[in-house]
Amino acid sequence: MRSRLLPLLIVLLTGLLLALGVPLAASQARSEQQRVVVDRIDDTARFASLAQYAADSDPPSAGSSSPLATLAAELRSYQEVYGIRVGVFRRDGRPMAAAPADWRPPDGPEGTEFAEALAGRRSQGPPQVWPWDSDRRLLVASPVIRDGDVIAVVVIDSPTGPLRSRVLRGWLWIAAAEAAAVLLAVALAFRLTGWVLRPVRVLDRATHEIATGRLTARVASSGGPPELRRLARSFNEMADHVEDVLEQQRAFVADASHQLRNPLAALLLRIDLLGLELPEENPEDNEEFASVRAEGKRLARVLDGLLDLALAEGSPADLRTTDVAALAAERIAAWQPVADGRGVSLRREGLTAATGWADPIGLSSALDALVDNALKFTPAGGEVCVAVTAAGEELQVSVTDTGPGLTDAELARIGDRFWRSGRHQNVSGSGLGLSIVAALLAAGGASASYAHNDPHGLRVTVTLPRHRPEPPPVPAGRPGGQDLTQR
Repeated sequence: MRSRLLPLLIVLLTGLLLALGVPLAASQARSEQQRVVVDRIDDTARFASLAQYAADSDPPSAGSSSPLATLAAELRSYQEVYGIRVGVFRRDGRPMAAAPADWRPPDGPEGTEFAEALAGRRSQGPPQVWPWDSDRRLLVASPVIRDGDVIAVVVIDSPTGPLRSRVLRGWLWIAAAEAAAVLLAVALAFRLTGWVLRPVRVLDRATHEIATGRLTARVASSGGPPELRRLARSFNEMADHVEDVLEQQRAFVADASHQLRNPLAALLLRIDLLGLELPEENPEDNEEFASVRAEGKRLARVLDGLLDLALAEGSPADLRTTDVAALAAERIAAWQPVADGRGVSLRREGLTAATGWADPIGLSSALDALVDNALKFTPAGGEVCVAVTAAGEELQVSVTDTGPGLTDAELARIGDRFWRSGRHQNVSGSGLGLSIVAALLAAGGASASYAHNDPHGLRVTVTLPRHRPEPPPVPAGRPGGQDLTQR
């Protein structure tokens, strides 16, 4: 979620900073140009005073101390020091004095600035000069007035290089400030999204833990916005309630199964005693008797399966480093007589020594159920194979058979309680075996997956960690609860 929320915040903050920075940059450029134009207007006013004095002495003398010579000397000095072309021109465009001497204003008396000065106004200044306008110049003109009439025009033609350099430097400072603001905004947005989304991630992980059977997972409601803290507390209350309900359900199933076993055992005993009273020499020849006895035994298997399932879901796992390969070999040896009696080849493949983090009792019970299931559905002459392999940080124990297998639709339902394939109703069973396997493996942090075997049959793969996982943070809230809050 942060990968989607953080770019959105960054784009919004960047857009806001650009919306503020662009007008600021334009204002800085206009301010720099205005300052230059004001300086040039002041210069034209000074030269206009000198030109007025020189015009008052008309006809001018040719001496070096004449007002006209003084004006020409001032213009040359100004051009040499600042590199700015300047001149005083009569109304018809003829120069009174200019520096350089051969310089004439662009467009002559018909130019915009020259025409404004002839009308008695100072020029309003040229259009804005931007850093990329390398061929632009600043042209400023002021009138020389005597007795209310414009007798000449002072024109200053400035290069824009220094102005463009100052504008660009100002823009660089603005860009640096904008970049720093963007980085600060990104850091704040990162912290903000982390603060907001941390409880969401913890809730998501706790939900996944509970969905996979770890009902002790809880969330510490100590971070994030108040709304999410309230949500965390509500989640913990809901998880406590769900755990209590499931615990009560398991206790009820275990108690009911246990309480029903004794009456059922007595009932089966009475059925056997009644069978001795039948006129048939062999009670099994009586169809009704055989049907009642078979149903009683099926009910006994169901009760045993429910009790085993309740115990598997409620018993804590004794996790330790376990030689999985040796345990698999032991279970294969235990089931070998059953396989031989059914004419099925039971063999072992893969690693001969491989340790993993598991509950040895729970894992051996799960392997017993899987091997029993494979032998049950494999016809005589078939094969059941148990293989132990390593896959990175995990161990895999696969049990494959060459039985009829399951369809894709049936694979999607495998492991559901009391579910059995309609094609295998003639095989004895309660439909709880693989549910018990899932409960036993989940308690030890392992899992089972089901797939088709090649060329036919079923492949069950048990996956468990090779090493002990990192210990969870200190439990918080409900005793025994697993606190999933990030530190």
